[in-house]
Amino acid sequence: MRDLNYELKQLCERNRDGAYTTQADRQDLLSLIADQLHQLGYLHMHADSLKPKHIDALLERWRAEGLATGTIKNRMSALRWWAEKTDKRNLLARKNNTYGIANRVHVTNVSKATILDADKLQKISDRYTAMSLRLEAAFGLRREESIKIVPAWADLGDKLRLKDSWTKGGKYREVPISTTAQRTLLNEAKQLAGNGSLIPATMRYRDQLQRFKAQCAKAGIHGVHGLRHQYAQTRYEKLAGWKCPAAGGPTSKQLTAEQKVIDRQARQTISLEMGHHRIQVTAIYLGR
Repeated sequence: MRDLNYELKQLCERNRDGAYTTQADRQDLLSLIADQLHQLGYLHMHADSLKPKHIDALLERWRAEGLATGTIKNRMSALRWWAEKTDKRNLLARKNNTYGIANRVHVTNVSKATILDADKLQKISDRYTAMSLRLEAAFGLRREESIKIVPAWADLGDKLRLKDSWTKGGKYREVPISTTAQRTLLNEAKQLAGNGSLIPATMRYRDQLQRFKAQCAKAGIHGVHGLRHQYAQTRYEKLAGWKCPAAGGPTSKQLTAEQKVIDRQARQTISLEMGHHRIQVTAIYLGR
């Protein structure tokens, strides 16, 4: 695993061809794939060892984990990049449907929300990872935000502020602290982190990210983005006064004119709180 991880990292360093976030995301994906291949029993792989049997084994695992179509497509894209850079571009079919990977469905009225399982959370031995997961669920944070956050700095009393260097797209934003549970959790986070972030002082972000992934995998916690879906749906019900379509509430066609105004206001608020700034994106979390 160490050899393959190292070689893939070197491969990424030699082929910097895009925005920093794209490069970092690709390297993270390839590192995850290397770890999973090792867990699947492929112990002595190198960067040029990729074969169809590895692709099949990975796809079988990802399907068993119930990963979203978009997540699998992103990982397949990383695999194609790997194959191309090692002169094996014909190793993978060009179209995902060859592997039975369906087209990505962006908007449905089927909920993708997940609730943080208390029993699985207890299996997390790293206190920082456990806290990051709890913050994701309570405030709708992205994974990177929940790891990089400096709780003492972020606490504005009635709001949680997120620095632009923590967020996707570099967009500063604020999330309301509106419940006793949120306040209690944030106080716990500050006690754990002191004046620092939820990255231990002896580690870098990438190190803690890998530990986060390993801890979640060991505890059986998958699809943590679903925690953001749950936050959005809970927030919608509080703002609008009824459940969103993805959670069994009325669709847009079923709303009265007055309700549509409330619906739009709620979606606009949620869009800003989750760092999207486009109301259309809320349909992914809430349905329509």
